[in-house]
Amino acid sequence: MTKRRVSGKTVEEAVEQAIIELGTTRERITYTVVEEPKSGLFGILGSKPAVIEVVVKPDPVDRAKAFLEELLQEMDMEVEVTIEKDPATVLFNISGEQDLGTLIGKRGQTLDSLQYLVNLVANKEEGEFIRIKLDAENYRARRKEALVQLAERLASKALRTKRPVSLEPMSAHERKIIHTALQELGDVETYSEGQGIGRHVVIAPKR
Repeated sequence: MTKRRVSGKTVEEAVEQAIIELGTTRERITYTVVEEPKSGLFGILGSKPAVIEVVVKPDPVDRAKAFLEELLQEMDMEVEVTIEKDPATVLFNISGEQDLGTLIGKRGQTLDSLQYLVNLVANKEEGEFIRIKLDAENYRARRKEALVQLAERLASKALRTKRPVSLEPMSAHERKIIHTALQELGDVETYSEGQGIGRHVVIAPKR
């Protein structure tokens, strides 16, 4: 946590100066007034500037990345975490020469659990919510492509047999991929059934 004392003719001027010196934004700092400004005799003699002590809040993305890297080190994973940002999400991509299958887990369950923890760490303080997406060796894109192909194949089966087809239980995110992949097809419908970890998608011919 970075601290610095900054002075200015007024408290507001000191705050603006602190933002410039620390290369941050007003939302990322808190400050306390150490000394109020004094105008002095005739506004000149004995005048004193305002002095504030500024604290820069830890960047939530940096905090989450440090947490993830420490966790991966504890797992004996020699990997690199790179960051990509867009307006909606922050992507943490994990890459390395060793097999990342253990890190990804069955159907990405381990990766999803790590993603949940990373988001908890990033958003543990009040403020703007940050959504972090965790990926490893482009697993998310490969999994999405596989799910879309599965959805199309099972939709054909449902039409051929004229019977509903149930998929295996999936996370809410993966169920959404199935629903989205088939929403443009006019002859099948999709819906979810089951509770908790048993919730799954059903693909059925439209009546």
